[in-house]
Amino acid sequence: MIQHDSQERKGKIATRHLVAVAFFVALTAVGAKIEIPLPYVPFTLQTLFVLLAGMLLGSRLGALSQLMYLVIGLIGVPVFARGGGVGYILQPTFGYLVGFVPAAYVVGALVEGKKEIRFFYALVTSLCGLLIVYLFGLTYLWICTNFILGKDLNLMQTVKVGFLLLLPGAAVKAVSSALIGIEVRRRLMNIVRM
Repeated sequence: MIQHDSQERKGKIATRHLVAVAFFVALTAVGAKIEIPLPYVPFTLQTLFVLLAGMLLGSRLGALSQLMYLVIGLIGVPVFARGGGVGYILQPTFGYLVGFVPAAYVVGALVEGKKEIRFFYALVTSLCGLLIVYLFGLTYLWICTNFILGKDLNLMQTVKVGFLLLLPGAAVKAVSSALIGIEVRRRLMNIVRM
């Protein structure tokens, strides 16, 4: 939704784009701290901001915001739900964080170039983004739990703790991102037309 000018198409990112990217890095970090503890995978608001980053910034900038979030956390800034640092790679939830980057990219790619999106399309787009996050997250959760942490978590248990327990919250986040994304995009379009 952020208007891309010819300078950005040549590989340069305008200052307003960097500000928007930084804004979504900060929102994702705040979303990590709004947490409901659950076994293995806590419920957070991070994915809401991942979806909105793609929907409002587009594929490239949305993915960049999540990549920057990941890098900042890995260098030690405590922006993840349970801190930060390179050791976070050994956390069972790290795969969800990795999934933020392609999820924001895909959501952005699905809405780019569209002047207006309707609720159903925005909802399907959000669900696609969530599906990507959960694919990365569940895969890493199973691998990390079984092979790094040495705990026995079978596939059904992994799906239960890494997806089914989070499903009601995920549905709320998908609907919320669709509604918020549509409204913010509409308002930004009105500002651009002025």
